[in-house]
Amino acid sequence: MQDADKNLKKVRNIADYQFGKVCGKALFPDGVTFLLSRTNRVRQIMNNGQRIATVRAKDGMLTLSIDGAMVVHNVLPVPSYRVVVCDDAVPFVSKGKTVFAKHIVSLDQKLRAGEEVLVVDASDKLLATGQLLLSPDEALSIGRGPAVDVRNGIDQEKDRQDN
Repeated sequence: MQDADKNLKKVRNIADYQFGKVCGKALFPDGVTFLLSRTNRVRQIMNNGQRIATVRAKDGMLTLSIDGAMVVHNVLPVPSYRVVVCDDAVPFVSKGKTVFAKHIVSLDQKLRAGEEVLVVDASDKLLATGQLLLSPDEALSIGRGPAVDVRNGIDQEKDRQDN
């Protein structure tokens, strides 16, 4: 039981560091379960059988599932950790396709390349989660090429559950 408490504290601290102070407890309520690696490190965090997040082996940061992204989306104020895409890109991004720089309308200016982001439409509806590939200035000025490597789209998850 002590290991579970230690793991919970660790992932909450990572979430607070990565997304902001309020995210740790919101993302990982009491009772979450952990899938561990062979070396007993936390790899995945589950809540009620659903994956919330995965701890990246290369840097110890979190990657979010759609369920985890929904929690972060509800907790953080606009425009925190958000990349807003144009209406033309919405159907593709929600299916898990890459966000291209030309489709970005705006984004959180405090973001850095490599950070986990929430991809939303103009009305702040969550579409996907992924990793930002460019700095905010580059994403807005380049106008071409991939800008967000989408990990999970909201419709992609529904398709998986329907099968």
